[in-house]
Amino acid sequence: MSTTEANPLVRTVASSQSEMTEVILPNDANTLGNLLGGRLMHFIDLTGAIAAYRHSRTHVVTAAMDHIDFIQPVHVGDLLILKSSVNRAFNSSLEVGVKVWVEDPLTGTHLHVASAYLVFVAVDEHGRRQKLPQVQPETPDEIRRYNDALLRRQHRESESARRKQERRNTGLTRV
Repeated sequence: MSTTEANPLVRTVASSQSEMTEVILPNDANTLGNLLGGRLMHFIDLTGAIAAYRHSRTHVVTAAMDHIDFIQPVHVGDLLILKSSVNRAFNSSLEVGVKVWVEDPLTGTHLHVASAYLVFVAVDEHGRRQKLPQVQPETPDEIRRYNDALLRRQHRESESARRKQERRNTGLTRV
């Protein structure tokens, strides 16, 4: 296999999707028997990183968890199902969406419990940013997520610039 075949300039969303299933144990839960939010965020980060790694074929680091919605509690004994997809790749960063369901192991019913957007940056073994293959969305849902990812990126960039200016104005950073 040539380097071009191993590292194409464009990859489909389907080529890097990831799915992970976890059983929720008492060690994962709070005193009410509900999955800890931080533990859920850890699972989301792992599942998102796998999709980012598959897409980039290099090391990735988490740059941001842009948004997360905790919709329903998850209980000890539930099966947690996490699915991730690369929504869009930019130069060296990419956005990954993660959707989380709970499965009742006794009935098999599924319930959507959380969603999140994460940003990863592709780096080499020395931490230098790496150029990414682009994403080729194929389905109407993938095209919508691809377009929405650009809007979220623009919002992240403007919010970052606003916070940076605010820190300068309050003397919290060196100029």
